[in-house]
Amino acid sequence: MTVYYLAARYTRRLELCDYRGDLEARGHSVPARWLNGSHQLDNHGRPLGEAGELLFEIGSPEADHHRQKFAQDDYDDVLACDVLVAFTEQPRSGNSRGGRHVELGIALGLGKPVVVIGPRENVFCWLPQVRHYETWHDFLTVVDRLAESVKQS
Repeated sequence: MTVYYLAARYTRRLELCDYRGDLEARGHSVPARWLNGSHQLDNHGRPLGEAGELLFEIGSPEADHHRQKFAQDDYDDVLACDVLVAFTEQPRSGNSRGGRHVELGIALGLGKPVVVIGPRENVFCWLPQVRHYETWHDFLTVVDRLAESVKQS
């Protein structure tokens, strides 16, 4: 069993939950807490709701304790994975937190295998050790071979 971390924009969470299902059906594990929607709860397990999400998005200091917990959860989950899969986007303007870029950097810094699915969004996506696939389907055609190579290393 290989442990995967799926990194993407938070708004893609439900899509990535489907991808998690694809990997789990192949016997792999994807324990990334952000996919469970737990990053929409406060420290007491209550939903943040639209007002809480807005505080989070606009950078309100009232949501700092949430940001710290979510960052620690994501960091710990990246440390625990065998392979990080980053879902990239076409560059766009607007409010983007970019946590997926930090997660990719942590995995690269730790020497973990990194897979990028989508456009090469930043210069680090061009590193020779980063595997690149255009689509999730393209990646699924090699996921079992990748998992086997991770086990052997």
